[in-house]
Amino acid sequence: MLIYNNMGTAELKHIIAEHLTHIEDKSFLQDLKNLLESKIISEKYILNDLEKKRIYIAREQLKNGTTISNNEFHNQVQEWFDTK
Repeated sequence: MLIYNNMGTAELKHIIAEHLTHIEDKSFLQDLKNLLESKIISEKYILNDLEKKRIYIAREQLKNGTTISNNEFHNQVQEWFDTK
């Protein structure tokens, strides 16, 4: 097991996200989801400038019709995974 004591929050989040892509245990994922939601509910989340900018861009894309469907997104992600 690797020790992540010296890593920043963003790095840890990235590593966790990477690990999650390999977990297929639905029960474990549901428990993790519940744990995460309980943490989110108990804290007020404040957006940083990058998150605010990304939301603004996403709203502009939606307004301009430059979005893709959820199914198309999942297809693109699956194609990407298939190349890895």
